[in-house]
Amino acid sequence: MSDRFDCKNCHESLYGRKYIQVEDNPHCIPCYDHLYANTCQECKEIITHNSKELFYNDRYYHEHCFRCVRCTRSLADEPFTSQDDALVCSECYSNEFSSKCVVCDKKVMPGSKMLEYSGSTWHEDCFVCHGCEKPIGAEAFIPAENNYYCVPCYEGRLAPRCSHCNKVNLASHRNFAF
Repeated sequence: MSDRFDCKNCHESLYGRKYIQVEDNPHCIPCYDHLYANTCQECKEIITHNSKELFYNDRYYHEHCFRCVRCTRSLADEPFTSQDDALVCSECYSNEFSSKCVVCDKKVMPGSKMLEYSGSTWHEDCFVCHGCEKPIGAEAFIPAENNYYCVPCYEGRLAPRCSHCNKVNLASHRNFAF
C-alpha cells in the first residue's frame, strides 16, 4: 500500500492533480488560493496563483486592475504617481498639474529641470540671457526692461556707470539666482 499524498487543508488526494507546496506542505490549487492568495485592491477579487500580481504601497493588484484612474491606461510598465490613494499615470498628472514654460508653451514634465521666478516657469534650456542668448541655468541673473540678463551682459549693456571713471556701479543693481 502506498503512502497518501493529500492536501494539507482539505485532505483530498493530490495524485494526478496540480498542487503548490508551502513550507513542505502540499495544497491543492483551490485551497492554496483560498488560504494564501491576496485580494486585489481595485476589484476586491482574489488574485489566484496563476495571475500576475502587482504590489504597491502595501496593496495588491491584478495586472489588469493596476490602471490610471483618469485614462485607465495600464500602469504595469509605466511611470505613475499616487494622488489621494488613486494611481495616476505621468501623462494625466502632467496634463492636470504641470506648469507650462513661458517661452515654448510646452509642459514642464515632473522630474525635469525647470526654473521658476516671479510666478513664471521655464525649461532650463529656455531660460536664456536676452543679450547673449545663452542659457542662464542656475547662474546669477538680473531682471531689467522686462527681460533677464546674465551678469556680464547686464554689466556690459545696461548697468549704470560711474560718470567719473565709467566703471559699473555695482551698488545700483541686485543679482538674482535660482
